Amino acid sequence: MENFASSSLQKKKFIIFGGGFSGQFIANEIRKLGGEALTSSRQLQNNSNSFVFDSFSRALPSEHIFDGTTHVLSCIPPDKSGKDPVLSRLHKKLKSLDLEWVGYLSTTGVYGNTFGEWVTEKDPANPLQDRSKRRLLCERSWLDSNLPIQIFRLPGIYGPGRSTFESIFKKNIKVIYKPNQVFSRIHVADIANAIIYLLKINNENFKQIINIADNYPTSQIEVIEHSYKLLGLKMPEPMNFDSAKKLLSPIALSFWEENRRVSNRLLCKDLGYKLIHKNYKSGLKSCLEIIKQKNLK
Repeated sequence: MENFASSSLQKKKFIIFGGGFSGQFIANEIRKLGGEALTSSRQLQNNSNSFVFDSFSRALPSEHIFDGTTHVLSCIPPDKSGKDPVLSRLHKKLKSLDLEWVGYLSTTGVYGNTFGEWVTEKDPANPLQDRSKRRLLCERSWLDSNLPIQIFRLPGIYGPGRSTFESIFKKNIKVIYKPNQVFSRIHVADIANAIIYLLKINNENFKQIINIADNYPTSQIEVIEHSYKLLGLKMPEPMNFDSAKKLLSPIALSFWEENRRVSNRLLCKDLGYKLIHKNYKSGLKSCLEIIKQKNLK
């Protein structure tokens, strides 16, 4: 990876639309490897690596932001009509740039409910939720954009500051048991490093749509139980899903309506990416180590 940084990321400029959890992490990894990465924010930040792009206003990024841009990544969700905020506002501008690559973070929700069966990139999209239907519309818009697009379908994302530990500390965690229900997930470090790895090999083996998920889809209660174990605490008595329904928000409830296992075979077997965190145990251990380090400061 370091050799790749010196030869392939230096002198490259990334514009990342959406400076949230994933966008910021990806930007930081790119900077560590010698690249330039700017992230968008809805409001002006006291940060030279930030620029303003508000998809709800008419304001566009300043022209100088795009100078020398070689790579663009969009992490911004669709609007309520299913239009992509970046494409609908900046398609013409992006087409005018000499871009080597464009990436889009989508969701494995576009596969819909497979009743626990595995899904691969070859399976048809069949979204159940409205938000996933909007994502699929955006995917198709990017695919039709005539830009050098690569789409990444992501399951549940976790990482430092965004894991079950935070919910346990805030005492707002819901321990729910639903028989045979599984979720796929991915640590944010593997999102960033998988994308960087794919940029390295794209000239040899480019794939337009790729799942980024770990090796071990499992129940949410298994992850929560392990989190309590790592903290040396006793997990509360689980609630039956039917009893918990009335306590869940509509969006939280919608996650429980789908059940699928997301295959990473294309990414890891065919393309050769090696996961940093192959399962939730490795990922949670890393998150807890960071929490402990912060508490020592």
